[in-house]
Amino acid sequence: MKVKYNDLVIEQVDKKLHAFSVLKDVQRPPDGWVHAIRSGMKMSLRQLGNRLSVSPQSVKELETRERAGNVTLDALDKAGKAMNMRLVYGFIPEDGSINEMITHRARAVATQVVKRTHMTMKLEGQENSEERIARAIDELTEELKREMPRYLWD
Repeated sequence: MKVKYNDLVIEQVDKKLHAFSVLKDVQRPPDGWVHAIRSGMKMSLRQLGNRLSVSPQSVKELETRERAGNVTLDALDKAGKAMNMRLVYGFIPEDGSINEMITHRARAVATQVVKRTHMTMKLEGQENSEERIARAIDELTEELKREMPRYLWD
């Protein structure tokens, strides 16, 4: 039952994250989104500050923090709302999906375990064929994906 639940969770999260995949090539503007949008709208620091109930200097500090990567999501959300925008937050899996990421990691761990076992057996004169090693890696990969042990991410 736990395996089916885990599979369902992974599937649901992957489905939600897939919506972000079209954004994978979008780059943050050099001066940050707040500055780019504010400037594009020809809105002054004072005008945005009034909408946020803060000083123009505070808006400038917000833009500086965003540019440096030290801004909070709350601050971006408030700035967005003040410019009639909605903050959207998410991740894009480098491997395309969480399921693929799990598969790659499980295969790497399985390969490491099987190769280590193979080396021990080779030293004892009980070497396995390449075909048997590949099959063992495939089987262990599937087992690791199914059971998702905590050490998978070590």
